Amino acid sequence: MDWLIELFRGDSIAKAVLVLSLVAASGLFLGSLRVYGVSLGVAGVLFSGLVFGHFHITIDPHVMEFAREFGLILFVYTIGMQVGPGFIASLRRQGLPLNLMAAAVVLLGVLVTLLVVYVGKIDMSVAVGLFAGGTTNTPALGAAQQAMPQNLAMNPGLGYAVAYPFGIIGIIVTMGLVRGFFKIKPGAEAVEFTREFHANQPSVTTLNLVVNNPNLNGLQIRKIPALSQSGVVISRVYKGGSHQKDGTIQVGTPETVINTGDVVLVVGPQEAIDQVRLIIGTPTEVDLKELPSHLTTRRVVVTKKNILGKTLEELDLHKAYGVTITRISRAEIEFTPTPNFRFQFADTALVVGEESAIDSVARELGNSPKTLNHPQILPVFVGIALGIILGSWPLHVPHMPAAVKLGLAGGPLLVAIFLSRLGRLGPLIYYMPLSANFMLREVGIVLFLACVGLKSGGQFVSTLTQGPGLYWMACAALITLVPLMVVGFIARSIYKLNFMSLCGVLAGSMTDPPALAFANSMAASDAPSISYATVYPLTMLLRVLAAQLLAIFFIA
Repeated sequence: MDWLIELFRGDSIAKAVLVLSLVAASGLFLGSLRVYGVSLGVAGVLFSGLVFGHFHITIDPHVMEFAREFGLILFVYTIGMQVGPGFIASLRRQGLPLNLMAAAVVLLGVLVTLLVVYVGKIDMSVAVGLFAGGTTNTPALGAAQQAMPQNLAMNPGLGYAVAYPFGIIGIIVTMGLVRGFFKIKPGAEAVEFTREFHANQPSVTTLNLVVNNPNLNGLQIRKIPALSQSGVVISRVYKGGSHQKDGTIQVGTPETVINTGDVVLVVGPQEAIDQVRLIIGTPTEVDLKELPSHLTTRRVVVTKKNILGKTLEELDLHKAYGVTITRISRAEIEFTPTPNFRFQFADTALVVGEESAIDSVARELGNSPKTLNHPQILPVFVGIALGIILGSWPLHVPHMPAAVKLGLAGGPLLVAIFLSRLGRLGPLIYYMPLSANFMLREVGIVLFLACVGLKSGGQFVSTLTQGPGLYWMACAALITLVPLMVVGFIARSIYKLNFMSLCGVLAGSMTDPPALAFANSMAASDAPSISYATVYPLTMLLRVLAAQLLAIFFIA
């Protein structure tokens, strides 16, 4: 057994991987245990790391720093890739209220910090570290240290080390208290969020209309006034009228000529269909989808690279194959395409036409489901590199002694959101299968939490039991809990904010990835991640500025 004992000595790579694996495995097991129906989830890795660190079973500091930061980057990057497609819609709908709530958490944190200084008699050089640690914001710590005299620069670090562990735990505690007080069922809240999200998206419906407008007689579909930009597509045309049984059904292409008495099947949002109906004619009980026809429909997945970025008008599929595309599904949202619609990887098109023609369109678009399951590795590392560059870019704010940076969390997050929305950058396809995204995200947050626990565990107990450490931690707990509790209870009781979205706001207001991971583990929903990404940029800026202002104006 000497070889096994020797393995835990020194600072070898084998030891580092072994310790990280043991911390991760034991922490995930701890997190899976339920007490009164509540479990720690992935946050159990932090506690496991604290135990290992306390008994000095740790790893090389440089390896630990790399694993911690790389894990954080993986986590926030995959979160950005996940929420990117629905981010803009959420920002339009809830962006201002959510950011106001997050800003309120920051402001209340500053006020509690000042209260700790003037009532609790803690030096501001320490209190600003408690503010940064209690809100798990490392960039705020660095900004404060740069803004204060050199002889006091060590004090914020001490406060940060004491406050950080409870900063993570405090958010989770707040989520649990809000959940218990309001008797919330996360699964039901996740379902409600999904319902509300899709309710705000115009649902696609169909309607059969008899052409009654004499002004449309002999007119091509593409020349019908305002049709092309309305979001309504004519998928089928029944030539012969609703009163005849020997008519024929054909695909509704832009060149198809319609006449009065024809029946057309229109597809699009209900509001747009109501407008188009005023132009075309009256509804009929004849259902073109039910009549015998040589036409069929099929869903085709876009997987060919040379198709990406091209518009529906450029491909001209109706002219080449005699088909029409009536619906597009992207990121679980279905809509009708306009001629200037641009295809992205993994778009699903509902194609109407003859069987042989649809086969040709499928070959044109790719339609290879296997390709969807193949992760694109090269774009991931290019995206991470761009994110680090953006996060390291100093933003100079007037009258501030040091530049503000988004950091290794903010930069990759924003880049991932942008790239997932863009879909393609040159030859690179920014699409990540859900399974690959989940795997990278979980590995990232586990690495991050394991390293945080290992680093804090060695001095955690001694800091609490010796000197003012325990008192500092109590003050840091106030800085963490009071703002979260106030905003959390107001947001739920007065504004009736969805619990899953609220968890994302609380985690984002503290720029705390572990809290986001815990929120995601409570129910299968994108709500926490979307809210987190919505408030993160503003919160990061406010926290860094707040820490610098506290250091500048309140340290003699």
